[in-house]
Amino acid sequence: MSRVKLVERDEAGPEVKEIYGRLDAHGARVINLYKAMAQSPEVLRGFLRLGNALLTETKLAGKLRELAILRVAKITGSEYEWAQHYAFALEVGVTQEQAEQLSVWRSSKSFTPEERAVLQYVDEVAVNVAPKEETFKELQKYLDEQCIVELTMSVGFWGMLARFLIALQTDVDVQTASSAQELTGRKTLNK
Repeated sequence: MSRVKLVERDEAGPEVKEIYGRLDAHGARVINLYKAMAQSPEVLRGFLRLGNALLTETKLAGKLRELAILRVAKITGSEYEWAQHYAFALEVGVTQEQAEQLSVWRSSKSFTPEERAVLQYVDEVAVNVAPKEETFKELQKYLDEQCIVELTMSVGFWGMLARFLIALQTDVDVQTASSAQELTGRKTLNK
């Protein structure tokens, strides 16, 4: 049970009703995460802008981003993030086998050298904050500076989100989003 009241549409103030209305107008569902965050409408508004930008307006390949998000979910124990992003991960090319092996990615044969470099970087940033120099140099073999910035922002963003969801014990939605449009209001995620 959520530690903060989930703001339902019928009890929302004007700012939150406007945000929910915009989500509806774009075909996005109002999920429990948004309902919890609606306790602070301006935080919710900013969160949606940054989250949508990271999901739909970046150069970083969607597959790499979703591998990073699922790995952050594994590291932090965020069942909510895993539940919401699993379908997206498959949508942008993560295989079911890769998703299932994220806990043991180092010993798995399911990941390319590029994906391994990304996952090593994700692990170090998510756990230690500062990646090792050799990890960063390996990542630079595959990603340019823009993609590294976007990957680093993604690790930080979904790490922050995991802390929000877990600390507030936000319930996983009965029906998770099954497409990019259901979560973001946009038809596709960047691929």
